[in-house]
Amino acid sequence: MIERQIDIATKDGASSTFIVHPDRNGPFPAIIFLMDAPAIREELRDMARRFASSGYFVMLPNLYYRSGVMEIGPLSQDPNDPSRKRMFELMNTLEIPMVLSDVDGMLAFAQSDPAANAGSVGTVGYCMSGRFAVCAAGHHPESVKATASIYGVRLVTEGDDSPHLVAKRSPAEFYFACAERDHWAPQEMVDQLMKDLKGAIGEVEQYPDTDHGFAFPKRPAYNKLAAEQHWERVLSLFNRRLR
Repeated sequence: MIERQIDIATKDGASSTFIVHPDRNGPFPAIIFLMDAPAIREELRDMARRFASSGYFVMLPNLYYRSGVMEIGPLSQDPNDPSRKRMFELMNTLEIPMVLSDVDGMLAFAQSDPAANAGSVGTVGYCMSGRFAVCAAGHHPESVKATASIYGVRLVTEGDDSPHLVAKRSPAEFYFACAERDHWAPQEMVDQLMKDLKGAIGEVEQYPDTDHGFAFPKRPAYNKLAAEQHWERVLSLFNRRLR
């Protein structure tokens, strides 16, 4: 495996991005892996490595570069702890157009790297970035062939750019994984996804007996069975659409 940390130019500056891919038999389909609210950490780098080990060129960009933040560090479980307040402040600085401009930068870089096949791209986002991953498929329909949102938030809004409407219009195949218990993605949202996306190109799946964050090994909500199921679903999606 080959991995490196480099700055990738974006409209608003440069995002420090972790890149990992196999060391032979490229070029590889590209995956843009969008972080959750607690920011870049070794847990996410390990997940990027797992995607790469299945034969992908994986880019994990730091989305908080505009605020000059790379890693937040350990988070307290106390909702009033300053570390958690800082996380929410950073999360709330991001909007869909900003992250889509970052995706532009990632794709431009992939087009210049001989190890990447920038014409066959998958996007995946967790928590706050589920909506960004889905909207990237609508933003780049010519190259993004598959998109996955894992316990994503704000997936149904009143706007024309609501992620669920983007998923319905996009030619990319989508996958929404939702937890059974999720304060950030309530049951009404999941029900709306299932209703509005019935018959569209993709799947909305709710994982029984799970909580928000179930795929992250370092989280209290980690559920190994559900986490492995999400890996099977997402890797199958990418294999189906990006190969």
